[in-house]
This record gives sequence, structure tokens and C-alpha cells, in this order.
Amino acid sequence: MNTIIISGLAGLVAGAAITFIIQKLGLKSQAQAIIKAAEKEGENIKKDKIVQAKEKFLELKEEHESIIKKRERKMQEVEKKMKEKEVQVNRQIEEHNRNRKKLEQNLEAFDRKTEGLQRKLDEVKSIRENQIKQLEVISGFSPEEAKSQLMETLKDEIKSESAAYIQQATEEAKLTANNEARKIVVQTIQRIGTEQAIENAVSVFNIENDDVKGRIIGREGRNIRAIEAATGVEIIVDDTPEAIILSCFDPVRREIARLALHRLVTDGRIHPARIEEVVAKVTKSIEDEIIETGKRTVIDLGIHGLHPELVKIIGRMKYRSSYGQNLLQHSREVANLSAIMAAELGLNVKLAKRAGLLHDIGKVPSEESELPHAILGMKWAEKYGEKPDVCNAIGAHHDEIEMTSLLSPIIQVCDGISGARPGARRQVMESYVQRLKDLENLAMSYQGVNKAFAIQAGRELRIMVESEQIDDKKAAEISYDVSQRIQNEMTYPGHVRVTVIRETRAVNVAR
Repeated sequence: MNTIIISGLAGLVAGAAITFIIQKLGLKSQAQAIIKAAEKEGENIKKDKIVQAKEKFLELKEEHESIIKKRERKMQEVEKKMKEKEVQVNRQIEEHNRNRKKLEQNLEAFDRKTEGLQRKLDEVKSIRENQIKQLEVISGFSPEEAKSQLMETLKDEIKSESAAYIQQATEEAKLTANNEARKIVVQTIQRIGTEQAIENAVSVFNIENDDVKGRIIGREGRNIRAIEAATGVEIIVDDTPEAIILSCFDPVRREIARLALHRLVTDGRIHPARIEEVVAKVTKSIEDEIIETGKRTVIDLGIHGLHPELVKIIGRMKYRSSYGQNLLQHSREVANLSAIMAAELGLNVKLAKRAGLLHDIGKVPSEESELPHAILGMKWAEKYGEKPDVCNAIGAHHDEIEMTSLLSPIIQVCDGISGARPGARRQVMESYVQRLKDLENLAMSYQGVNKAFAIQAGRELRIMVESEQIDDKKAAEISYDVSQRIQNEMTYPGHVRVTVIRETRAVNVAR
């Protein structure tokens, strides 16, 4: 039994072993097949990588060869340019050498010519010295004396010729350049007309009867002292019938005193307290009137955008005068003249009118100033925002500063026109007569002048000369010299015409 069991177990073990061996042999063959397939696939991959490497190598080789070719071409081009440069430099060197040789030849020729000219110059000098010696012997003058005599002769000739030339040039300039200017100025003057207003240092207050004088004086003069203290005006009560004199340099104060007296006399109550009250009210009224006058003036002239302080200053010009000419009327006249002249010249009319109205605002300062009125007015205009052209025209109308715009000469000319027209300004008689005498004495200081007369209110100077001593050229020369001396040495309004009259008279008596 056991033998049977053992035999059975041995058979089973043998079968299992056989089965295991068979399976192991099958796995081994599969592994070998896989390995062969892997080796084959590896060979394929290797071949592909080799092919790719060869292709990459060929590409890099071609690229490298192209780069080398490009560099070779560039080197060839650079070499070609260098050769061309070398050829050009060689040509320039050759040309320079040729020019240098020519220059050396020219210098040698120039040196030879210079030597020849120097020899000729020495010969001319020797001939000139001989001639000068012969002339000294013949004339009896030394070189210095002859030179002095020649210079005097040339001076006289040049002076006469220059006077005639200047006269001719002046006439030609008048015919060409001054025609249009004269036309513009004449048209401007003809198109403007303003009233004349002459202010004095005194005002007259008219009264109905002389009894009012006693009331104005008051007991022991207290009323008149109160009026003078409140207004700053001197009250002159004299024997003049039905009139009281108000004396003060300030027209505003005189006007305040006149109106205050009028109210006091009309009201009848005249005592110190009432005087102070009325003067205060009149002062306020005058200030309001000043502002209103400024506004009305600005509106009448069509000027806009002025600062209120400038408007007030314009109103104060009503109570100021310059050389007897009312300042406000003068400024209005200059504004209108400037506008007309600016329109004729094609400039800004509004700016010209504005500058003309403001050009004398420096004459009405509230406090005393050491500055000229033109500079003070310019500073006020700058302070209150006026344009640079307007400020320059104000400051330059008396040549205190340099003119920088075309408005400035227009304002200067129109200011002169307004002030120089007949009757515009009052002048002191003594200074007027002295100016006429100075004109005549200046003309009489010349040799050969017989008589001299200042006529047409000093606008023309007529000079009578001796015909035997003064010829026509000398007469023209005297006319020019006198006009230049008047221009440089004297102060005068407008212009002065100098006329030299030379005549020859033949007188015989029939007996």
C-alpha cells in the first residue's frame, strides 16, 4: 500500500517537474525573441541617429562655408577700397607736388617783380625828392608851410562843397521822405480841434455885494482862518469890488475852496464848525466828480479795461495844467492825434489812443516824487497792468528811456503837436523875448552878417548878409551852421526855419 502511495507521489512530482521545465523553456524562447526585437529596434534607431547627425553636419558645414564666403567677399571689397584710396592719395600727392612746384615758381617770379618795383619806387622817391626841392626853391615855402597852406585851401573847398551837398541832400530828402510824413501830420492836425483852457494860480469868487466880505472874514478873522486851515488856500480880501481872490498852486484845492464859499454864502451860516462840515462835503463831492470825469473821459474815447486807479488819475488831470494848458484837454487831444496818426500808419489805433491818454499821468502824483513825470507815469502803468508798448510810449515820450515800439515816436510827436500849436500853452513873456534875442544874437555872431530878424513868433530867422563878403556857397554854409547851432544849443518849440538873404544892389543917381 505504502509502495503504491509512494509510487503515486513520485509520479506526481515527476509530472510537475516536467511541466515546470517545459514552462521555463517557453519563457526563455520568448525572452530571446524580445531581446532580438530590441536589438533590431536599437540598430534601426542607431542608423536613424547616424543619418540625422550626418544631415546636421552637412547643414553646419554649408552654413560655415557661406559665412567664410561672405567674409572673403567683404575682405575683397575692403581690399578694393583700400587700393582705390591708395590710388587717390597717390594722385593727390602728385597734384600737391605739382602745385608746390608752381607755387615756388610763382614766388620766385613775385620776388623778382618785387625787387623790380622796389627799384622803381626808389627811383620815384628820388625823383619826388628832387621835385620837392625844386618846388621849395621856386615857391619859397618849406614843406610844413606848403602843407599847412594846402590844408587850409582844402578845408575851405571841402566845407563849401559839403554845405552845398548837405543842402542838396536835405532838399531831396524833403521831396521824397517828408512828403508822406508831412501829409500824415497835416491831416492829423486838421482832423483834430479842441478848446483851449488856460489855468492860473488864482481863482476869483464873485459876490453880490461887499457886505459878504465881512461875514467871510468873521469876528477877528476867525472865519477866514478856518477856511484857509480847512482848504489850504489863501483867501485874499481886498478893495476889489464884488470879488474875493483864492490863491493856491493846486487847482483842486482852489475848486474846493470856491465851491465851499459858494455854499456858505448861499446858506448864510458862516462859522468855523459849519465851514469844516461844508469843506468835508465839498471834498467828497470833488472826489466823486474826479472819478466821474475819469469814467466819462474813458467812455468818450472808447478805451476799455483801465484800472480804477488810472481812471481816478485821469479825472484828477482836469484840475491840473502844464504851461497854462489844461492837462486833461491836452491828454485827450494827444489821444485823438495818436489814434489818427496810428490809423494812417496802419498801427493799433486802440493802443495808440490808450498811450496818448495816459502819457502825462505822472504829472498828477498824490505825493511829491523825485522821478521825472514820464518815468513815474510808466511805473504806474506797469503797476496797474498796462501792456509793454503802452508803458514804453509813456516813459519814452521825453526820451528818458529808449524807444522799443512804433507807438513811442507817435506819442512823442503828437505831444509836441498838441503843445506847440499856437495858443496852446502860455509862456512867460520875458523868456519868450529872450529866446528871440538869442536867435538874433546867434546869427549876428557870424562875420559878414548885416542884420538878423526873428519873425513868426520865433519860428523863422532871417539873416541879411553882405553880398561883397559872402558868396552863394558861403550863404548856404551859414544857413546850415546856424540851424545846427540852434538845434544843439537852444530849446524851442516846433522848428525854426533859417533863411539867409544875399542881394546885390546897384544904385546910381541921375543929375
